[in-house]
Amino acid sequence: MMRPLSWFGIVRMGLVQTGLGAIVVLTTSTLNRVMVVELAMPAMLPGALVAIHYALQVFRPAWGHGSDVGARRTPWIVGGMAVLAFGGFLAAVATAWMTTQPLLGVALAIVAFCLIGGGVGAAGTSLLVLLAKRTDERRRAAAATIVWVMMIAGFIVTTAVAGQMLDPFSPLRLVIVSGCVSTAAMLLTIAGVWGIEGRRAAPAPLAKPAAVAAKSSFRAAFAEVWAEPQARRFAIFVFVSMLAYSAQDLILEPFAGVVFGFTPGETTKLSSVQHGGTLLGMALVPLIGAVFPKSRGNLQVWTIGGCLASALALLGLAAAAIVGPAWPLRETVFALGVTNGAYAVAAIGSMMALVSAGGEHREGVRMGLWGAAQALAFGLGGFAGTLASDVARYFLSSPALSYSTVFASEAGLFILSAIMAVWVHRAQAKAAQRHGDVGNLSTAAVAGGLT
Repeated sequence: MMRPLSWFGIVRMGLVQTGLGAIVVLTTSTLNRVMVVELAMPAMLPGALVAIHYALQVFRPAWGHGSDVGARRTPWIVGGMAVLAFGGFLAAVATAWMTTQPLLGVALAIVAFCLIGGGVGAAGTSLLVLLAKRTDERRRAAAATIVWVMMIAGFIVTTAVAGQMLDPFSPLRLVIVSGCVSTAAMLLTIAGVWGIEGRRAAPAPLAKPAAVAAKSSFRAAFAEVWAEPQARRFAIFVFVSMLAYSAQDLILEPFAGVVFGFTPGETTKLSSVQHGGTLLGMALVPLIGAVFPKSRGNLQVWTIGGCLASALALLGLAAAAIVGPAWPLRETVFALGVTNGAYAVAAIGSMMALVSAGGEHREGVRMGLWGAAQALAFGLGGFAGTLASDVARYFLSSPALSYSTVFASEAGLFILSAIMAVWVHRAQAKAAQRHGDVGNLSTAAVAGGLT
C-alpha cells in the first residue's frame, strides 16, 4: 500500500493542471477574440469550435473506465496532455491560416479543437482520480483547492505573459506564443507526474475471473454508476449550474474589443484580471472558514451565495455595455472572477468528497460522468452565449445594447441556478430523513452544494 501524497506531491500534481489551463485559456479566450475582432468572423465560429472541444468530452466516462480497468492513470495523463498540446498549437496555426485561406483554416481548426477536447478529457479525468486515490481523505478538499488554484495561476500567468508578447499582433507571433505555451505545458506535466503513481502492483486483468471481467465492461460500469442516486443527481446539477457559469466565457473579450476598443493584448490582460479575481475568490472560502469555523464545509451556502453574487456582477457588465468607457470595466470583471471562484470551490469540494462514494473501483467512471456533464454544459453555454450575441446584434441596432441584453440574460441563469440549489438540497434532506439515515444528511448537503 503506497503512502498518501505529501503536500509537496499534491503541489507537483497541480503542475499538470497549470499546464492544462495554460493551453485551454489561450485557445478559448485569445483565439476566440482574434477570430471575432481581427478576422471579423461571426462569434458563432469560435463558439462552435469550443462547443466541439466540449462535445468530445462526453467520452470522459469511457476514458475514466479505461484507466480503472488498467489500474494506471499516468499514461492517460501524459498521453492526454501530449494530444492537448499538439491540438492547442494546431489551433493557433489554423487561426493564422484563416487570414489567407478562411475555409481551409476553419477545417484545420475543427481538427485541432477535436484534439483539444480529447486531450483535456483524457488527462483531466485521470488526474482527478489519481489525486483522489493518492490523497488522504482528510486532505482531499484542500488538495483539490490547491490543484485548481494552480490551474487559475496558469490562466493568470499565460494571459499576462501572452498579452505582452502578442502586441503588436501578427499571425506569426500568435503561432510562436502558442508553441511556447504547449511546450511548457508538456514539461510541467512530466515534472508533475514523474514517479507519483509508482509501478503497478495489481494482478493482470487476465487473472481475474470471467464474471469480474464481464462486469468490467464500460456499459456495465456506467450503468452501475448511473444507478447510484448521488452520482446521478450530482451529474444533473453539475450540468445545470455549469451552464450558468460558462455562458459569458466566449463573449467577454470580444465585448471589450467592440464596446471599449481594447486591443488583443489588452483583452488578454482583462482575462488575467478575471482569473486573478477567481483565484482570490477560491482563497477566500477557506480563509473565511478558518475565521468562522461554522461556515467551513457549508458548500450549499457558498454555492448559492456565489451564484447570486455572480448574477450581480453580470448585471454590472450589462450596465457597462450601456454606459461605455466611463464604466470601471476591469473592476467589474475582477468582481465576477471573485464570485465565480467562491462558487468553484464548492463544486470542487463536492466532487472530491463524492468520487469514492458508491461502488468500488468505479472512480474513473464516476469522475468521467461529472466531467462529461460539466463539459456539455460549458459547450452549450459558450455556444449559446455567442449565438445570443449574434442574434441580439442582428435584431438590435447597437452592439452595446446586444451585449447588455446577453449579460442580463446570463445573470438570470445564475439566479435560476441558485433557486435550484435550494430546491435540490431540501429534496435530498427530506429523502435522508425519510430513510432515517442521519449520516447521509451531511453527504446530501455536500451534493446539494454544487449548484
